[in-house]
Amino acid sequence: MDAEYASYYTKEVMLILIREFISPDEEMKKIVLKVVKQCCSTDGVEPEYVRDEILGPFFKAFWNHRMAMDRRNYKQLVDTTVEIAQKVGGVVIIQKIVEDLKDENEQYRKMVMETIDNVITLMGTTDIDDRLEELLFDGILYAFQEQSQDEAVMLNGFVYLPQICGTILWRLNNKTAKVRQQAADLISKIAPVMGICKEDKLLCHLGVVLFEYLGEEYPEVLGSIIGALKAVVEVVGMTKITPPIKDLLPRLTPILKNRHEKVQENTIELVGRIADRGSEFVSAREWMRICFELLDLLKAHRKSIRRAAINTFGYIAKAIGPHDVLATLLNNLKVQERQLRVCTTVAIAIVAETCAPFTVLPAIMNEYRVPEINVQNGVLKALSFLFEYVGEMAKDYIYAVTPLLIDALQER
Repeated sequence: MDAEYASYYTKEVMLILIREFISPDEEMKKIVLKVVKQCCSTDGVEPEYVRDEILGPFFKAFWNHRMAMDRRNYKQLVDTTVEIAQKVGGVVIIQKIVEDLKDENEQYRKMVMETIDNVITLMGTTDIDDRLEELLFDGILYAFQEQSQDEAVMLNGFVYLPQICGTILWRLNNKTAKVRQQAADLISKIAPVMGICKEDKLLCHLGVVLFEYLGEEYPEVLGSIIGALKAVVEVVGMTKITPPIKDLLPRLTPILKNRHEKVQENTIELVGRIADRGSEFVSAREWMRICFELLDLLKAHRKSIRRAAINTFGYIAKAIGPHDVLATLLNNLKVQERQLRVCTTVAIAIVAETCAPFTVLPAIMNEYRVPEINVQNGVLKALSFLFEYVGEMAKDYIYAVTPLLIDALQER
């Protein structure tokens, strides 16, 4: 049929169809949906007409719990909605139903998810803006978490992750720093979801790209990139991550010198994770290099950075043995800055707690012989924290430290 005639007859038929939208007869609903689908797929029908005249009554009449519970109509409704999406644009349809992903009715949520899945599979994600993307992920996660039936529809909702990742990679290359930062932050958010969906290969690819961006000049963006890398490493694990840990860690060591707090915090947390779970992939010499860099971070202004640095000393000591790490820390008790000394004593106590007190006590007590007030105070503080951390285990060391305490109490 000629496009002009098709348009005319569709408009004439549509008046009757819209009147029948509210028919209580299930068979009539099924027929109406089929005819609407055929009308929308006709060449002469304008997208503006469908959007202005059909969409409102269509969603009002058909998108409800009752339709979701009826298996035959459910299928026809999804197919018709996808056909309308091809005429008016996928984003228009997704915007209308995305918030229903959080509906209380699971069958209805499933129908919404299936429709979104089909629309995105057919039409891609190019037109989806940041706000809609946020709503989609939020809704899909909610629907996934609330799912009680054993069906794959919700998992299918994650099939467009490759397109999303493609968009992220493209935005990571943007010349605007803020856009790059947002792209990296989004990776941090979606990495756990990608893990659930078994997208390890895609995550490893993101890991390689993020690794290449570690030379980023803007500290805010660099902090987000390292945060994203941390999220990827956590999900994929130390053995599967690309680039391998032995290549990744040496790139992070010089970044520890960066004075920006966000960069420091994310870097030290990532180094801590590696020290805790993947220390065997890195040489002891590299860990000692990191120990020296960490000393500076013990005087950071932000408490969370100091705490992360202290915990990392514990992980490194567990990885390479306490003696080298302890020697570095004890040497740090001689500095003038009080906060640095206090953080050092806490780090010594953490090392003792991690590696057992007997590996550390002889060296600490020996250091007390240094005739320097800062060092002796530091030793006493370290012992105080040590016994606080090890709890009941402290009773085994009472006789060992008593002479030192007597000497300290007699000090004039």
